[in-house]
Amino acid sequence: MMIARRAFISGVAAATFALSGTSGVLAKDAYKVAIAMPGTITDNGWSQAAYSGLKAAQQELGLEFAYSELVEQPDQVEVLSDYARRGYDLVIGHGGEYQDAVQRVAKRFPDTAFMVNNGLGVGGNVANADFYFSQLGYLMGYTAAKMSKANTIGIMIAQEFKFTNDSVQGYKDGAEAAVPGTKVLVTVTGDWNDVAKGKEAALNQLSQGADVVWPTMDGATVGALQAAQEKKAYAVGLYYDAIAKWPDIMIQSAILDVSQNMLTYLRLAVKGELKGELYKADMNNEAAMRIGTFHADVPEDVRAKVQGLVAKMRSGELKPQPY
Repeated sequence: MMIARRAFISGVAAATFALSGTSGVLAKDAYKVAIAMPGTITDNGWSQAAYSGLKAAQQELGLEFAYSELVEQPDQVEVLSDYARRGYDLVIGHGGEYQDAVQRVAKRFPDTAFMVNNGLGVGGNVANADFYFSQLGYLMGYTAAKMSKANTIGIMIAQEFKFTNDSVQGYKDGAEAAVPGTKVLVTVTGDWNDVAKGKEAALNQLSQGADVVWPTMDGATVGALQAAQEKKAYAVGLYYDAIAKWPDIMIQSAILDVSQNMLTYLRLAVKGELKGELYKADMNNEAAMRIGTFHADVPEDVRAKVQGLVAKMRSGELKPQPY
């Protein structure tokens, strides 16, 4: 409780001024956005990406924003309600784990717009923004299987939500398409940010024979990548082109540009055009969703096959499931 509260206070202070043109002065009628996040703005993952999206929107649209970090599920309703009471125009729950809390709070504040990033339910004053996760999961699984000498690869998720399950299924299907019979290890860590748990999960998969791992948590991902580096295994990145930070181990990255996906709906929101609908990015929206840089070890024929799969997804010929 106290962690979320401290983050809320610092977040409001950090967002006191919104940019309007080049003046740097808060516009009197600035559109106000607030977001509750499961991680931190420096987690090199999901929550940092959201913060970057709001900063970009502040620059482009002149909006004002506030944020809360490390909001645990028992505190979600209180934090979201507090923002709504304060008069924020749009209140965002950053992750599928906020869906229930958002639905509850939205009923009490019908004049406030709510968004869940990677949620499910829509309608009324609740919208969702999402990615076609199984597309990138398929591409990462295909690449991982092609690079595995042990025919065993792994994926780690923090919790089971639709978007994590979609990523896992896509990863499995892509691996099977690349090398039939590839074994895919799946670990649910139960924690998004615990670095030690992330490392333990990766070491466990590596001890079971995996030689390529894909950690999809937030801060805990760092621990998993440290394990891969120590054991000289390959890894797959998420959210950003991770080869820049992990050049020795990163064979490819599933780039989910949360900032670009958020900009899409924030542009609508400031114009009063946001609806209680699903806003879903796929491989045709390259600004929001794309693959990263191949490791030098990835053969040219594998690169060509992966790029061919991307083209088939964009044309609609290949439709990984679930959607």
